[in-house]
Amino acid sequence: MENRTLGSNGPTVSALGLGTMGMSDLYGPADETESVATIHAALDAGVTLLDTGDFYGAGHNEMLLGRALRERSRDQVAISVKFGGLRDPEGGWDGIDGRPQAVRNFLAYSLRRLGTDHVDVYRIARLDPAVPIEETVGAIAEQVTAGRVRHVGLSEVGAATIRRAQAVHPIADLQIEYSLLSRTVEAEILPTCRELGIGVTAYGVLSRGLLSGHWTADRQLSPGDFRSFSPRFTGDNLQANLLLVDALREVAQARGATVSQVAIAWVLSRGTDIVPLIGARRRDRLAESLGALDLKLDADDLAAIERAVPVGSAAGARYAAPAMEHLDSER
Repeated sequence: MENRTLGSNGPTVSALGLGTMGMSDLYGPADETESVATIHAALDAGVTLLDTGDFYGAGHNEMLLGRALRERSRDQVAISVKFGGLRDPEGGWDGIDGRPQAVRNFLAYSLRRLGTDHVDVYRIARLDPAVPIEETVGAIAEQVTAGRVRHVGLSEVGAATIRRAQAVHPIADLQIEYSLLSRTVEAEILPTCRELGIGVTAYGVLSRGLLSGHWTADRQLSPGDFRSFSPRFTGDNLQANLLLVDALREVAQARGATVSQVAIAWVLSRGTDIVPLIGARRRDRLAESLGALDLKLDADDLAAIERAVPVGSAAGARYAAPAMEHLDSER
């Protein structure tokens, strides 16, 4: 397994990380036994970065991850945790809380659910518009001093917020959506991170499954599945996006690879300071994704990919309008 370092001060982790959200939330039912087996398979393959959120399944995802790591060495993994998302008993969303006292409270629960005494990278999931980022980052920095957090991260914030946060405490990485269908990060955010020595952990590299090569227009979604109200998965947008996938499939077939492998390899090719997170919920999907590590794209491949999926060609926004309003990174 190739390793990469998150920024100039962050941890050294595997070149691909495992995002575990779908094992507990937002993508329909998941098999818990298979989820644990998938985490174990990832660890056995050399994956060392595991990403979760304390609000994924209202704590279920952290408990699941804690269970999966019970018989494994804690020192062999880096756990990245997002916090701040407020949930209600029906599974709905009730805002974001970045107050210093909330940081301490959220972390206390995460450590207990994960069964660990520290989190490797800790970050607020979205910018709290009511709390200056300096206060939130300062509260995380206090936990770094206390030894309960190793590194401070950010999530879905813009360049100005990144600079303000970095002025308080060194930031290891920014977690943000980055894929062939989501490239706004390239304009200002990615250059800012590189200027400041901040790494990037890229989620959504398969665009919620659109770029997996397995999505079909007639796929039936479970109630509450995020994609049932995601603009890119509805109506004419879905048809247009699947045409892009078909074009990418031709590139993949020419290389003897799958669509998902090409999509992941493309993100890997964007720089050694970027670590893609793969959201596999099953061992077979994990194995397919890990195959991207063996796919080295040359200049001709990259040009063919750009022709198949040009910048800005995605139909529809990456979130519904209300969720887009919470993204500091899109302002």
